[in-house]
Amino acid sequence: MKECFLIRPCSEYAEEIAQYRQEFLAAGSSMDGTGPLRKTEDPHAYIKACEKSEKGENLPSSYVPATQFLFIRRADNRLVGMLQVRHYLNEHLLRFGGHIGYSVRPSERRRGYAKAMLQAALPFCREMGIKKVLITCDENNPASEKTILANGGKYESTAYEPDEKINLKRFWIEL
Repeated sequence: MKECFLIRPCSEYAEEIAQYRQEFLAAGSSMDGTGPLRKTEDPHAYIKACEKSEKGENLPSSYVPATQFLFIRRADNRLVGMLQVRHYLNEHLLRFGGHIGYSVRPSERRRGYAKAMLQAALPFCREMGIKKVLITCDENNPASEKTILANGGKYESTAYEPDEKINLKRFWIEL
């Protein structure tokens, strides 16, 4: 989907980030793959937090360095999705979270953005030296499962995540 591109969060998109966050809060929707967006009201503070996360600075012990991306539609410069690439897996991510988390703005869903966004992120993973990408999704999210499968995901197993009380399907994409 050449009509969109991935970019790291930057001040140029501060207002879009704020609107994206607000739309998710208003819809009561999960902000998967957005890093600390749910708890960071100021978009400039969010951008700084993403920069620090990528460098591995001031991370809680249970976190790993991660690169945050915005998925921007060229036609109107609108933020339609977010995706986070975790640089490596710790025990928790290996069981439940995976290398990549993503979300699409509620008003922009069912238009192929998730599939295109994930496809656009895989070369970055390859450049980082990741050979197999783990992605998980709630077993009750067929749209996300379809996105993963369309990008070459191979189902491995389902794991119960006790904190969220959900079953997560685990998929691997070979790069």
